[in-house]
Amino acid sequence: MNPLAASSVTCMLPVKDLARARQFYEQALGLEPLGAKPDGKFIYRCGGTELALFPKPEGTKADHTALSFRVAQIDQAVAALSQRGVRFADYDLPGLKTVDHVCVLGSEKAAWFEDPEGNILCLHEDLD
Repeated sequence: MNPLAASSVTCMLPVKDLARARQFYEQALGLEPLGAKPDGKFIYRCGGTELALFPKPEGTKADHTALSFRVAQIDQAVAALSQRGVRFADYDLPGLKTVDHVCVLGSEKAAWFEDPEGNILCLHEDLD
């Protein structure tokens, strides 16, 4: 048996300002905090996954999606988060065009936004 196949996963996101990041994740995204760890990480539960914000003075350098939330109705999720102050990115590139912040990529719809720390986050809806 593969011990990783049954393991829970923790996504680690670096943040420059933990208080600012917590405000965004709790107020704008509506995530419920689990609390702080002795090493300075702050934990949230998202479905069966944990999200750990950890202080890193230089923040993140990633230019890719660090975290994607699967949602049932992306249009409703985009509207709800927009009302909470989340700003979504819009693209008009070959192979990547958003309409009302959402694009279709093969078998899914996706919409991207950044947290205040520069981490690129995504909503995605499977089209099956």
